[in-house]
Amino acid sequence: MKRLCAIVCLLLLLGSPFSLAQSGDRVQERARKLHFSSIVLDTHIDTTPKLQTDWKFTEEHTEGHIDLPRMKKGGLNALFFSIYMSGTVTGPKAVNDSIERIAAVHKLVEDMPGEIALCTTAGEVRRARKEGKIAALLGMEGGHMINNSLAVLRMYAALGVRYLTLTHSVNTDWADSSGDEPKHNGLTDFGKEVVRELNRLGVMVDISHVADKTFWDALEVSRAPVIASHSSCRAISGHARNMTDDMIKALAAKGGVIQINYLDQFIDNDLYEYMKKAQPVMRELRRQYPGRENAGKVREELARQFGPPPKASWEKIIEHIDHVVKLVGVDHVGLGSDFDGASMPEGMEDVTHLPKITEALLRKGYKEADIKKILGENTLRLLSEVERVSLQMKSQKPAAEKAAK
Repeated sequence: MKRLCAIVCLLLLLGSPFSLAQSGDRVQERARKLHFSSIVLDTHIDTTPKLQTDWKFTEEHTEGHIDLPRMKKGGLNALFFSIYMSGTVTGPKAVNDSIERIAAVHKLVEDMPGEIALCTTAGEVRRARKEGKIAALLGMEGGHMINNSLAVLRMYAALGVRYLTLTHSVNTDWADSSGDEPKHNGLTDFGKEVVRELNRLGVMVDISHVADKTFWDALEVSRAPVIASHSSCRAISGHARNMTDDMIKALAAKGGVIQINYLDQFIDNDLYEYMKKAQPVMRELRRQYPGRENAGKVREELARQFGPPPKASWEKIIEHIDHVVKLVGVDHVGLGSDFDGASMPEGMEDVTHLPKITEALLRKGYKEADIKKILGENTLRLLSEVERVSLQMKSQKPAAEKAAK
């Protein structure tokens, strides 16, 4: 009898398999409730070009990462539609094509007034959430699309664009990119004017894709905090698209937010090193086999020459989030997946897997309020601050003009 009592006591102390399973289920259920009651905001989704085809946003698809049914399953209720085109598309064509992409998002919202709301402020995002609608915002991925014109930039802002990525993968005429050889030593004088005008317009300055010197120049010039709409941590994966710890600290000190990118080689250094080694061969293969339809052939040839690539796990996303939190605190990190524009890690094959992030953070001991910040509140706080700086700058301009007279 004494032995039986001892066993029962030991089970109670250690937790029986049944009670542990119940505990695990409780964490999962708690995470699910938290996730689906939060504003979950992704600052970089590359679905926009599909809206210009006969592809249906309202239908669930087996390819790609995003559509309305899968967004609902994954709890994604706010997103920046990326207005993107290659940095080699410049001049009037870049302006024309970008307007057509902006128009495609506007048309989506017009066609689905009960489901989606076009938002330009943090307050509008919150109102959309209360009304049970998805908040659609616009982010422009590449300064080449302004065609070296502040007037064109003002037009984009009037159409709802709320961040401008200063460069994409090649230099503009006024800013150096992380994907190109330095040409301007960061920002030119006109580039600094762009940053100041973004501040005045209430459009977030996005430093993803820029060269390191461009980042430091933009941070110095900007009166508002800046955003990295889809970048990860260079301390974990050495890709130039990621931010160093010093950059993250400086970004945070100014109130900015780094939105973790899920792209597999951005979050996993082994895969990054593999891809770096294979890069020259990959360029040649892409010349031989152009187009997305030949991507499988390119991968097969790379695997034949270099062996199979390492596998990146979705859990690396959590590692990057945790790194930022430990470095600068929980107020300066968010989510910028690059869905529909990048290869995803295993376990994050599409938007339906997003609740894993909330559950993983909860299991790591993150407070619910802090998880809400990571899921979207940090981004809304940043957007609100950019709005405040814009109002301040606009109110100061007439006073300055009056003083000049």
